[in-house]
Amino acid sequence: MKMKQNRLLALLLVLFVALLSLPYLVPHLGALALIAFVPLLCAERLASISGKKRFFWWYFAAFLAFHLLTTWWVCKATVGGGLFAAVFNTLIASAIFALFRAGRKRFNGIVPYILLAASWIAWERFNLVHAQLSWPWLILGNAFGRSVTLVQWYEITGALGGSLWVWLSNIALFSLMVSLSDGRWWRWNLKARGAAIAATVLVILGPIAFSEIRYATYEERSDAGTLDVVLAQSNFDPWHKLHYTPQSEQNAQVIGLFEKHLSARVESDSLLLMLIPESFSSDIWMNDPSTSPTWKSFSSLVASQPNANLIFGASTHEAFYTAAPPSRLARQMRDGSWYLSYNTAFITDGEQYTDHRNKCKLVVGAESTPYPSIFVPIDDWIGGVMGRCVPDRYARSFELRGKGEDDRRVRTGVAICYESIYPELCKEYVDDGAQLLTVITNDGWWGDTPGYRQHFSYSRLRAIELRRDVARCANTGISGFINQRGDVVSQSGWWVPDVLESKVNLSSEKTFFATYGDIVGRVCTFVCLMLLALLIVKSITRK
Repeated sequence: MKMKQNRLLALLLVLFVALLSLPYLVPHLGALALIAFVPLLCAERLASISGKKRFFWWYFAAFLAFHLLTTWWVCKATVGGGLFAAVFNTLIASAIFALFRAGRKRFNGIVPYILLAASWIAWERFNLVHAQLSWPWLILGNAFGRSVTLVQWYEITGALGGSLWVWLSNIALFSLMVSLSDGRWWRWNLKARGAAIAATVLVILGPIAFSEIRYATYEERSDAGTLDVVLAQSNFDPWHKLHYTPQSEQNAQVIGLFEKHLSARVESDSLLLMLIPESFSSDIWMNDPSTSPTWKSFSSLVASQPNANLIFGASTHEAFYTAAPPSRLARQMRDGSWYLSYNTAFITDGEQYTDHRNKCKLVVGAESTPYPSIFVPIDDWIGGVMGRCVPDRYARSFELRGKGEDDRRVRTGVAICYESIYPELCKEYVDDGAQLLTVITNDGWWGDTPGYRQHFSYSRLRAIELRRDVARCANTGISGFINQRGDVVSQSGWWVPDVLESKVNLSSEKTFFATYGDIVGRVCTFVCLMLLALLIVKSITRK
């Protein structure tokens, strides 16, 4: 009997892992997330009824399998970082589920399930907004990244609205199943049964119907005009380019891509935006960027194109000739001076106009050392293996400046790689007047894995939330253009140098989400804190 029960528990948990993983791995399967947690909740109910001991390790293993199955590719860039991210987020998910199980002992009815959903989404919001150890790659709302016709209402709720939808659908289905299994269903009258079925159908299918109608009737906005954008997918192996490919050779290759593609544009006077990927150059010092060979080459390139602005990424440094370090994140050079590192995006028109911003959301470990007062001494002790880039505190958009007949001023947000998975960070660009969203990234670290496909799909969600066209320039696949409905207008292949061009729509109108931000996450955080307080009070008074 015990063996049969263990087999059933294992089967339910395997089904949970499969149903929750597939939306992140296979296109058009986002709807599976709406039923994915039902097997887990069934397994928990079975374990509670039978008095199963040490069930924690069962669902811990299931959450770990989910994280490893969907993000194993991180280990291709950093084995330690990939395993840490999987284990850390598994611990958080398991702790939330353990809290739900504790709530089941103190609360009756639906309240423990409200606690589960609210605490899960509260953690997702904290991970997106406040955490320094931040890895929000697998928030539940991201499961619809390649099923965008289902979530056109993200323009109202943002991605955490998708997380709420996942929980409401799973809890509604599970509640119906429980009412059938314990016999309550047969004690309800016909109206009660009809209401239960109608409510479940509405929760699951209502958002889909609304989204499909919105998708079919949405008209692309170009209230601020249009803009010509051309991007170059440079296609360098990120591991090889660091040590074996001279920067001058990299510059010449990407300049050649642009010149070949734009050779027929000499008579055009319309404003043009050119894009080059994240961290393309590593020879720029912020003390005087104009002395960099890359800066000189790119300035000549953009100056040769009529009415063009160029945005490109660079790994930059800033020197400080002081006795004391300017920051805990500073490293010392051989001559005793100090330097700070940044992941920077530049814009230039090749003449007098330049601007830059540094990445706000840094990849933990590879780019940043979280909680520097604690971890910098530890990192120094083990040899300085962690990144120490200095982040900007706020996102800020760039202004494109036209000349001649097309002397417009156009503002664009420039999300640097990892930043594109943060909805409210991208919202800051719109707050700063962005009429277009660009993403510059280097996804080549992961190889031909699900990682770069997932990353590309999350830009589709940002397009819907903000109703902004997205121009995405990657070192290698996937570069492309995404319209305001989240449709892919054009895209590059994997591991090929390429140039893509498109005329994108510009809009200054703001969605509900762009105006008010993540209301779902804030409400769920409040509900979570209230229920946690009530749970603590009940636990104390019961003793």
